[in-house]
Amino acid sequence: MVDPLAEMVTLLQPRARFSKVVLGAGCWRVRRSEAGQPFYCAIVEGSSRLKVDGHEPITLQAGDFVLIPSAYGFAMSSLEPPILEDIETSPVALLHDEFRLGTQSGPPDVRLLVGYCVFGSPDAALLVSLLPQLVHIRGERRLATLVQLVGDESREQRPARDVILARLLEVLLIEALRSTAETEASPGLLRGLADGRLAAALRRMHESPTRSWTVAQLAKEAALSRSAFFERFKQAVGVAPMEYLLGWRMALAKNLLRRNEGGVGSVAERVGYGSASTFSVAFTRHVGMAPTRYAREQMGSEYI
Repeated sequence: MVDPLAEMVTLLQPRARFSKVVLGAGCWRVRRSEAGQPFYCAIVEGSSRLKVDGHEPITLQAGDFVLIPSAYGFAMSSLEPPILEDIETSPVALLHDEFRLGTQSGPPDVRLLVGYCVFGSPDAALLVSLLPQLVHIRGERRLATLVQLVGDESREQRPARDVILARLLEVLLIEALRSTAETEASPGLLRGLADGRLAAALRRMHESPTRSWTVAQLAKEAALSRSAFFERFKQAVGVAPMEYLLGWRMALAKNLLRRNEGGVGSVAERVGYGSASTFSVAFTRHVGMAPTRYAREQMGSEYI
């Protein structure tokens, strides 16, 4: 059976950018606006406060894990942050890639493992839009262990380091996303997969992207009426069923073109289009350039 979530993460091509251990004591606050940068944080000891733009503040405890697939503005602080919100704390570098926030002497109140990764796929924005904006998991030791492995590997220059990091991050993202409680998931693929009826339709789309699906056919897969399926899908996933299918087909097509797996006609057939011309029109409208030009530019970028 095709696993849409695993396919999504594989296409994202996650790679480690950096990770670090942060120690905090006393009163402190740091704010970041790293648009598009996937951010993760594991609370190793103690507790802290996280405020993500557009969400209520969260109190993080030891064992918690947070993933923001596309960080667009957030602040972390001590449980009692500085009174003035515009005050930010400058981290002080210690030995062994550790950083200290707030009071520099005495034992820390909190120990965090934080980091950013990057998504290698040119379709990252499209794919990330189908994931929850914020993932907060409590009490999952498997995730904390995975993050620790990512941190250890990123600081060592061992053979096959990049390959191992890529695989660890894929596992980390899948584990984090599937561990999210259904009631906490914001609209996106995860919430759709948490709905048993919608999951059946989503899996069928991923199993057979070449099929000429209609909303009525997908509604039948989900054992729902056409109108009920359409509204339920749009509310859960955040886009209409045909819009999701188009986006997924275009993501697959881009991947095939980047890898130079056949001509435009072959790619068109493999993503569900009856002719190269029909596919070219849809691809150009969706991507902003013809598939032949896209393939040529992607092949040229490998040598830049």
